[in-house]
Amino acid sequence: MSAQTAVATRGLSKRYGHVTAVDGLDLDVRRGEIYGFLGRNGAGKTTTIRMLLGLIRPSAGDVEVLGRRIVPGETAAFRGVGYLVETATAYPNLTVRENLEIQRRLTGSQTGAVAEAIALLRLDEYADRRAGQLSLGNKQRLALARALLHSPELLVLDEPGNALDPAGIVEIRDLLRRLSAEQGVTVFMSSHILSEVAHLADRIGIVHEGRLIEECPRDELAAKARAFSTQALTEQERADALLTMDLERYFLMRTGGER
Repeated sequence: MSAQTAVATRGLSKRYGHVTAVDGLDLDVRRGEIYGFLGRNGAGKTTTIRMLLGLIRPSAGDVEVLGRRIVPGETAAFRGVGYLVETATAYPNLTVRENLEIQRRLTGSQTGAVAEAIALLRLDEYADRRAGQLSLGNKQRLALARALLHSPELLVLDEPGNALDPAGIVEIRDLLRRLSAEQGVTVFMSSHILSEVAHLADRIGIVHEGRLIEECPRDELAAKARAFSTQALTEQERADALLTMDLERYFLMRTGGER
């Protein structure tokens, strides 16, 4: 793995009996970039992320994270990783602040890290509220705050926009952009919503039935989508909506949803 690579997989596969969830996946995620891992529900995104984080063992292939091969018992690689996998979880009877304090101690972060994370995710109003009483959107914010608490080099986020309202999605998008641009944080994010990654990712990999079927820079993907239609529009909102529609059509075509 190159020194410029944050995540690499070679021939990564995962089988459950006769079902192949991930099939020979080769990835190279560069340090400092935002990589959008795009696919429908059931395409193999979460299974891939679980293998990247050492939560499940691959049936075949290799994974390297931040220069270390992920094998049973490997822990050093994950000191520089923040993650959110599937559902946002927290101790329901503890407050937001108490949940973050536990995470701070587990990661050995500085004392001020909790206050910084609360401010960063705009959880000030809810800092002393029990996690079990939070809305789904604020539970997601709390999970993101936990992932960011120890200032990781790499963020692995599984559907980070889940349960967030449109304003919240924009806030998280801006936050991830700043972390990448200003601090060099690598972001590997999965989503089944093309427009979400199209607004954020530097590169996008499309996964379907466990296989990587296409990978390209965001601008290249947008250019391919524009080939589906040519329209003369002056209003920015309408132009953005058309591009999003064309991206969705292109995604459906590549994954067999539209002929």
